[in-house]
Amino acid sequence: MSDLSILKSPGITSNPLTYTVLVRSGPDLQSQALSAYLFTKELLLQGHQVLRVFFYQQGVYLASNLRVVPQDELNVTVLWQQLSLDHGLELGVCIAGALCSGIVDEQESSRYELGGNNLADQFTLMGLGQLAAASADSDRLVSFGA
Repeated sequence: MSDLSILKSPGITSNPLTYTVLVRSGPDLQSQALSAYLFTKELLLQGHQVLRVFFYQQGVYLASNLRVVPQDELNVTVLWQQLSLDHGLELGVCIAGALCSGIVDEQESSRYELGGNNLADQFTLMGLGQLAAASADSDRLVSFGA
């Protein structure tokens, strides 16, 4: 009889890779933003490592906690937040793009003497250097959006 202990469970890859995911499309292009989420979720379920998801350009709008999503659409921000909680996933947001788009955390709100902050929980403002560092440490960089 063969040793069944060498069998791997389905869905777990034998050679896991390390990924960085770049999300450049915002909530107005929900299908692209949702594709990035579904791809990242599947990577994690397949046993791959995702070093960082980085929201850039229009993607920064997914990090706002002030968006009201129509009832017939998925709230992609909430999906990302839950994925982050479930897998310890780092959700980085381009700080320059966020500030230009009116998205700030508590620290930036205080720095610029604004009345409040609106960065959604689980998201962190960071510079492009963090994207470059994650890319350098990853086997693959996958970009979603234009």
